[in-house]
Amino acid sequence: MLKTAALTVGQSTLAWGSRTYVMGILNITPDSFSGDGLLAARDQPDFVQVALEQAQLFVEAGADILDVGGESTRPGSQPVPLEQELERVLPVVRALANRLDVLISIDTYKAQVAEAALKAGAQMVNDVWGLRADPDLAGVARRYHAPLILMHNRSSWVHAEVKERLGGRYVGMQYEDLLEDVKRELLESVALARAGGVPDEQIILDPGIGFGKTVEQNLELIDRLGEIRQLGYPVLLGPSRKSFIGFTLDLPPDQRIEGTAAGVAIGIARGADIVRVHDVEYMSRVARMTDAIVRRNPPVSPP
Repeated sequence: MLKTAALTVGQSTLAWGSRTYVMGILNITPDSFSGDGLLAARDQPDFVQVALEQAQLFVEAGADILDVGGESTRPGSQPVPLEQELERVLPVVRALANRLDVLISIDTYKAQVAEAALKAGAQMVNDVWGLRADPDLAGVARRYHAPLILMHNRSSWVHAEVKERLGGRYVGMQYEDLLEDVKRELLESVALARAGGVPDEQIILDPGIGFGKTVEQNLELIDRLGEIRQLGYPVLLGPSRKSFIGFTLDLPPDQRIEGTAAGVAIGIARGADIVRVHDVEYMSRVARMTDAIVRRNPPVSPP
């Protein structure tokens, strides 16, 4: 059973179990694995306007949350300096907060970036390192009463294999017991959050699909996602366009929509509360249809 039935963020309430919430990905980077990086065309006269237009389309298509990130996390990518990350994400966060009525999440593991983004109008923090990279981020979330997404991550470039057509994947990742190890390490991140003053009701867990797991381990993790939700926290699932789909179907990132849909549908059936996706229009439909089946929710059109 979840530790709380609902989470209030600003003027919004996320009622866990009532339906699946859709998080749209805004990659303010030039090197996203999925090819959707909004800085890929730096000759755009105003990348903030490009991001705002993309965000508007996402909201119209049914996005409940927009996740803004300024550093690629694909296997083999290079860390982005603090100032460069701030230059990328802050103008976009400000524009979104001023123009759109939607929850904004900042995708960062750096406390300074998180705090600046929360000041600029973000309301949630999505930490792909589960506080292991910068434990000070917990204190930032506490001060701003921001929900904190804690992701499991064993990424190691030593185990990364990159293929030109299919992208990066992890090979030879050793777990004594996949689900037990992931659960234990997620609870270690929860302990860091609690130590920083973040209350349980503001913690969301992400099993980290694609982050330090082989193709087979990612597939198993989605199938057994209910075991993560049994920890008592809402669960975010992010399978969108990832290489486990590409290597399973032998398809590049721009042809993974059906594979993503399968991951989203099975994930929801196994207990996902939020799905983080690139293809918001299609995955919102998948989420609504899956909810109609597994939650017995009557299908409705997005607002």
